[in-house]
Amino acid sequence: MAMQVLVIIRMILHPNGGKSAVGLTKTSILKKTMLKEASPKWYPVYTRSRAEKQAFELLQKKGVESYLPLQKTLKQWSDRKKWVTEPLFQSYLFVRITQQQQTEVLMTKGIVRFLYHAGRIAAMPDQQINEIQLLLSNEIDLEVTAEHIAPGEKVVIKAGPLKGLSGEMVSYKSQKQLVVRLENLGQSILVNASSALVDRL
Repeated sequence: MAMQVLVIIRMILHPNGGKSAVGLTKTSILKKTMLKEASPKWYPVYTRSRAEKQAFELLQKKGVESYLPLQKTLKQWSDRKKWVTEPLFQSYLFVRITQQQQTEVLMTKGIVRFLYHAGRIAAMPDQQINEIQLLLSNEIDLEVTAEHIAPGEKVVIKAGPLKGLSGEMVSYKSQKQLVVRLENLGQSILVNASSALVDRL
């Protein structure tokens, strides 16, 4: 009996014993999946109305990497005008987290939910966050809309402060504009861009 036990142990520890090629493949896939899930990604989150700034500050205090795009807007009252800073996307902000941090985000005051696509929490490509930051850093006129915009010609800006920004040239409100689509938000950013500054993709 002792010899039988010894033989079994040797089979398990032997480089070519007890581990099939299929077993190794499954292990490799599992490790890759775990590493992928452990990598932080950008996720849009939906907040309560007018709670974007409060939720953003609370996430910052928790050490959660987050981004709240803000835009200066000229507000008109009956007796005066005033420049105010408002969220670019009403009731949305973005967090860069791993899947393990999702619960912590949901437990933050002001956060309502994550967005879902095809049954899974929707992530945003780093490129889209970079594009939003590029647009806002140049303080150019832009418009956010949830309207359906017909597909246009795919282009990239080749010169100027928005060099490298890609999108589609579309006709919107009788003007040629560059649209950057944020599919997971169901919204688009519209920017006035000269056709002389764009190249077709």
